[in-house]
Amino acid sequence: MTGSRSCVLVGAPVQIGAGQPGCLMGPDAFRTAGLGRALESLGHGVEDLGNCAPAPLPERSHPNKAIKNLTETAGWVQSLTEAAYAAKQGGRTPIFLGGDHALAAGTLPGIAKAAKEDGRELFVLWLDAHSDYHDLDSTESGNLHGVPVAYFTGRKGFDGYFPELDVPVKPENITMMGIRSVDPAEHRELLNQPIEVVDMRAIDEKGVSALLADFLKRVEDADGVIHVSLDVDFLDPEIAPAVGTTVPGGATFREAHLIMEKLCDSGRVGSLDLVELNPFLDERGKTARLMVDLTASLFGRKVMDRPTRSY
Repeated sequence: MTGSRSCVLVGAPVQIGAGQPGCLMGPDAFRTAGLGRALESLGHGVEDLGNCAPAPLPERSHPNKAIKNLTETAGWVQSLTEAAYAAKQGGRTPIFLGGDHALAAGTLPGIAKAAKEDGRELFVLWLDAHSDYHDLDSTESGNLHGVPVAYFTGRKGFDGYFPELDVPVKPENITMMGIRSVDPAEHRELLNQPIEVVDMRAIDEKGVSALLADFLKRVEDADGVIHVSLDVDFLDPEIAPAVGTTVPGGATFREAHLIMEKLCDSGRVGSLDLVELNPFLDERGKTARLMVDLTASLFGRKVMDRPTRSY
């Protein structure tokens, strides 16, 4: 990521979309782990806007009785859409500190609206063990961190429950990487969509470098801008245990850093989600520090610059 950036930190202490409490502590854990200091050490400007709160909305319910916290989740979607759109103004680079992945149902619509007004094609790199492609009818757990991609791509079934979507994200501009846990209902729908799904087998066979190069070529050909949505469970739980949805066999330390380094080289990342960090499940801040280190790689830290850590 070439040049100095004006980075804006936006806290989103959302935990109602997940099944296990603790993600509301995520934004302050990122701050405590030194995210702002790391960015400043790389020459970037940093402004911390503090934490958002959900917009107050009238009570709403859905025929799917499994759904949890629908009204408050919709309130988060509304407030984060507004916050993301505002944070993107003036060429700034927003970094959203989660919070569970339900926050992306708000950040992406706001970023998409700003990108359209700037005349830029928006691409999404979804780094996650899960596809999060349920709609409100198909979710069996009722945990709404499993629906953001369906919502922000404009799938039917959210009208009257989530805020009206101004600018949907084009499914063909989304690449999911690291996928290794997809429910049958999501799988059926994804087969009918142009979303690129790169599972861990593909990474094992082809390597992240070649797979990411294909994605970046499409972005470059469209002169596009990238939103990265990085879920802790993209990483192998051996190196990142602080997540309530652990799935074995995730990305290694070097695979994750290589992705960040190559994204940095592209110079096309315009915004970032850091999600699903649950400090209650961490080991002496191990996961929070790793996520900060990955963000530093995305924003220009080189291999030779990486500090030695003692745990």
